[in-house]
Amino acid sequence: MEQLDVSDGFDVHEYRHGLKLRKQDRGTMILENRQGFTCPACGEAFERLFVSEKRTNTFGDPGAPFCLVRTDAELLLLTH
Repeated sequence: MEQLDVSDGFDVHEYRHGLKLRKQDRGTMILENRQGFTCPACGEAFERLFVSEKRTNTFGDPGAPFCLVRTDAELLLLTH
């Protein structure tokens, strides 16, 4: 399984072949992992990926373990 590479930021277009866009609004998007990509934080496969360019975000209970990854431009929340 391929791990998301965030060493130079995250470019969703590099992984578009395996991520399905579920929701997008101004500055955020939620993607479903359909290719079995692995998390850059823990190395395990993840189910959904929340990407935000916003400075603040509020989250409810994701109902599953999650990892956070920060790039220079974005916050990534990956649920397992």
